[in-house]
Amino acid sequence: MNGRMHFFHSFFSFLCRVFKKTSGSNQLTLLLGKRDYVDHVDKVDIVEGVVKIDPTDLGDRKVWVQLCCAFRYGRDDLDVIGLSFRKDIWIHHIQLYPDAGYKPTLTEMHDTLLKKAGEQSYPFTFEIPTNLPCSVTLQPGPDDKGKPCGVDFEVKTYMAKAAEDPDEKIDKKDTARLVIRKIQFAPDNTGSGQKAEICKSFMMSDKPVLLEATLDKDIYYHGEVIPVKVKVKNDTNKVVKKIKITIDQTTDVILYSADKYTKNVLTEEFNETVEANATFEKTLPITPLLANNKEKRGLALDGRLKEEDTNLASTTVLRPGMDKEVLGILVSYKVKVNLMVSGGGLLGGLTASDVTVDLPLTLMHPKPTDLQVRVDPSFSFPQKTHNETQQENWKNM
Repeated sequence: MNGRMHFFHSFFSFLCRVFKKTSGSNQLTLLLGKRDYVDHVDKVDIVEGVVKIDPTDLGDRKVWVQLCCAFRYGRDDLDVIGLSFRKDIWIHHIQLYPDAGYKPTLTEMHDTLLKKAGEQSYPFTFEIPTNLPCSVTLQPGPDDKGKPCGVDFEVKTYMAKAAEDPDEKIDKKDTARLVIRKIQFAPDNTGSGQKAEICKSFMMSDKPVLLEATLDKDIYYHGEVIPVKVKVKNDTNKVVKKIKITIDQTTDVILYSADKYTKNVLTEEFNETVEANATFEKTLPITPLLANNKEKRGLALDGRLKEEDTNLASTTVLRPGMDKEVLGILVSYKVKVNLMVSGGGLLGGLTASDVTVDLPLTLMHPKPTDLQVRVDPSFSFPQKTHNETQQENWKNM
């Protein structure tokens, strides 16, 4: 029974993982129970945290905690002439000490964090508005330093006379901060996929090539194989030499300028031929991955936490009535199916051409089930002192 209790104590302690940051002065410690907060469309997970405060040497300063959503479009080390390369999209402050009457409704998460923090600990809650963007990071180049550009959320606790006074200098040693992520999951019900077709005629040929491309569903998950169904009806005297499929990511940075650019995240060629006056039908699999695009500077990624890997940015989902300017960065994807057609007849290669169709693609994260638990690979089950059958039962729990 002691082994069983030890197991459950270890397991639930693991589930209640705490993210903690202490200021350089050791007077402030910020604690959060998680760093990913889900946008459910109609609401966003609340941010529940605790600040442990040592009031010694505070003087006339107060202790504040704030949540800020900001857009960073330049590196901190470039700020040498008084220019700001960071724009606050939304910010909210709470005074924790001395007591100013703020009393949040306590949750189980607060209770857990308060027990871990000990005495002189103060709970807080932030509600993230639904109209704010999700976290997005623009992939830095190999020589870039400092925080990457993009949209990020940061919880910060600090000591200051006022919540926000541009004339008051706040020492870094009197500040503790944690970056969090606002993420969005795909909806439960996804419709049928996109379909596109084109009928193209060529010089020296009185009949066309018909290309049809189809995706079997509306939304695909990061890392999921995307089957592209390709149909070709070649009524010409030309030969389709191969089929090329590409995926392009378009990033629209709209907060500070009309900066819109497109980067290729996948290119695959399939050695499928379609002879003259022949038909072709086949499903060709593709999988866009960040692992194949690590060197592309400016590629949009889902908001990156320090020393944690991420993935290609999720497609921006616009709700009716949303202000695009507030979102900062819009991300979209497009699949291109291209037939590389050789020249035929007397002119041969001089009449070679391509046939292309485009399909919009939505990439998102799947919604996790309540039963899914992320287990740290370093976590191990406790050793039991019972017989081998009981040991096996424990392993299979």
